Amino acid sequence: MKIIDISQPLTNGTPVWPGDTPFSFSLNWSMEESSSVNVGQLNMSTHTGTHVDAPFHFKNDGKRILDLPLERYIGKAVVVSVEQAESIGPEHLEGIDFDSVQKVLFKTNAWKDLQAFPESIPPIQPELAPFLKEKGIHLIGVDLPSVDPLDSKELHAHHALTEHDILILEGIVLNDVEPGYYELFAMPLALKDADGSPVRAVLIDRRA
Repeated sequence: MKIIDISQPLTNGTPVWPGDTPFSFSLNWSMEESSSVNVGQLNMSTHTGTHVDAPFHFKNDGKRILDLPLERYIGKAVVVSVEQAESIGPEHLEGIDFDSVQKVLFKTNAWKDLQAFPESIPPIQPELAPFLKEKGIHLIGVDLPSVDPLDSKELHAHHALTEHDILILEGIVLNDVEPGYYELFAMPLALKDADGSPVRAVLIDRRA
């Protein structure tokens, strides 16, 4: 069994959406000061690095993080390579066996430098949502900061996925992950009223 960490490490240089809260970590107390413990402080957006979106992120009446079923973030997933794609649609899933999976992770390799926010990304086509729903998929992940174009205000893909009861995982790191079948663990924090949450996402390869 092999555990593959597909999370972005969070550092004080981690890029965020332009205008969003910068990530910062600092020691509030150090052992030199307190003599017994180091205690850190975090300041961040809920959409920093590897994270999940709750529907409340883009719908005022949408579900929040604690409303979402935890089992959606655990289970069998397929990693699909869509490198060089300008957008991601049903045509990129020809030949994929969905019988044993309920999660699809798209490897675009379009976000080349994780220390800089990308200028453009290949978005999810809204028509992918009903296709995935028909195949029994209930979560998608992307190695991108969003499933929509970066300048989108309408967020058509976010809305289409939510209308078809498909959850969204963004900012995963798949550079060294081969396409194929894995087990995904990507649990959000128990943030009661949150619109999103950072996650520690890992894939389990039981063939290794």
